[in-house]
Amino acid sequence: MLNAGVIGAGHLGKIHLKLLKKSTKYKLVGFYDSDAKLAKNVSEEFGYKSFSTMENLIEACDIVDVVTPTLFHFDCAKKVLNAGRHLFIEKPITKTVIEAETIRELAKKNGVKGQVGQVERFNPAFTAVNEQIDNPMFIESHRLAEFNPRGTDVSVVLDLMIHDIDAILSVVKSSVKTVTANGVSVISQTPDIANARIEFENGCVANLTASRISMKNMRKSRFFQKDAYISIDFLEKKCEVVKMKDAPKNPDDFAMILTNAEGVKKQIYFENPNVDDNNAILDELEAFADAINTNTTPIVTLEQGTEALRVAMQIIENFKDI
Repeated sequence: MLNAGVIGAGHLGKIHLKLLKKSTKYKLVGFYDSDAKLAKNVSEEFGYKSFSTMENLIEACDIVDVVTPTLFHFDCAKKVLNAGRHLFIEKPITKTVIEAETIRELAKKNGVKGQVGQVERFNPAFTAVNEQIDNPMFIESHRLAEFNPRGTDVSVVLDLMIHDIDAILSVVKSSVKTVTANGVSVISQTPDIANARIEFENGCVANLTASRISMKNMRKSRFFQKDAYISIDFLEKKCEVVKMKDAPKNPDDFAMILTNAEGVKKQIYFENPNVDDNNAILDELEAFADAINTNTTPIVTLEQGTEALRVAMQIIENFKDI
């Protein structure tokens, strides 16, 4: 078992503490939080050991899980990596691309592994169809949430949209060509609703919308590719695959047949892949343990976290031109 500790005992930090304690792949050593009052309350309520300094926590661990506000990611990650400890860090990896690239280099220099907490990669609806997403050429994503003051220290792009940016970059095997976007600040000092269009070198286009001032929650993505349409509901953990194949000469009475302008007939097939219930945060933490124990590449690497941040920052830069 790997000795693990958490930096940051806020809302998400407490979830990570609970799951690390539950996991059979980690031994939870304890946590550190700069807010002494919060640290005392969490320690007394849940029984986790509170460390008086970040350095003492890091020294006691094999892996450190950074779950602080984004503003503090870089400083915490530097200390973890320079101490030769493996790093799990919540999204976005850092607040700037330069910081993220520095983190990547430090991990390489110190011979340790890092993984970014892009939890939707472990959403069972996504993993159920991930291998069926093959060269998509149009992608549409909507991530809408009711207003919550937590997370408004950063733009909605870094708070919400980055989940979909990362998922899209993981399935589109091409470089980003251009990014256009607009965003509006309604309640916060940074944009609360944003739309972005990402064009890739291979011709694929992704249209993303994210909002944290909606009346209802929605997390849906649709992938269009040759002879197939794949829909993923990240919130409800459901997915659907619609495939088109050449129609048989003698289709049955219930077959759904379409004929295009050239007279070619296609039959439509509907699939609802089995979606296993899971705890995606626990899965991503344990997948990182597996990568460390087997010396393999983490599922969401520091490099991938950096690229997601790079695209997110390109989107945010577009806002300045509005």
